[in-house]
Amino acid sequence: MKQHIKITSKNAIEHFYFEKLNVNMSFESFNCQIDEYNNYLHQDAIRSLNDHIAKTWLLREHKSNKIVAYMALIMDSIKLSFTEKELHNLDYPFKTIPAMKIAKLAVDSDFSEKYKGIGSFLIDSAMGIAADCNEDYCAARFLTVDADIEHNEGVLAFYEKNGFIPNAELVKKNSKTISMRKDIYQ
Repeated sequence: MKQHIKITSKNAIEHFYFEKLNVNMSFESFNCQIDEYNNYLHQDAIRSLNDHIAKTWLLREHKSNKIVAYMALIMDSIKLSFTEKELHNLDYPFKTIPAMKIAKLAVDSDFSEKYKGIGSFLIDSAMGIAADCNEDYCAARFLTVDADIEHNEGVLAFYEKNGFIPNAELVKKNSKTISMRKDIYQ
């Protein structure tokens, strides 16, 4: 049986580094086994960057320089019910609350065999980026995601394990995704 390396925020720097996507990069070797996510990186990520729609971060392995995973981040807002706002101690008259969204998150299949915890590390990194943004640029109370249950039924449990909860205001029956949030400050 193959030995997996467990990735944590403490040891990730030994194995990986982040790089912002730029127009001169090549992505041929990345394959997460989901065409929509491969196509985003191969075809849409540069256009999204140039159009100021999404900023994509690549996680690369030191040893091979290959792309291990990526996440695309965008600004967002979510509507919360009165009860949901109470849960987060938000006493504001407006329903819409600012957020940063993980628009795409994918891990290369070969690296998901070698390492465990890459997705959770990306979420922790997104939380850090959101906190830095809050400190220096603009406010975002939540990290959000549309959990893609169409391509991976286990993704809901993954995000819940990482502290996300479903957004009651945005629950749709027969949807391919489930809107979720994580409070950056709780």
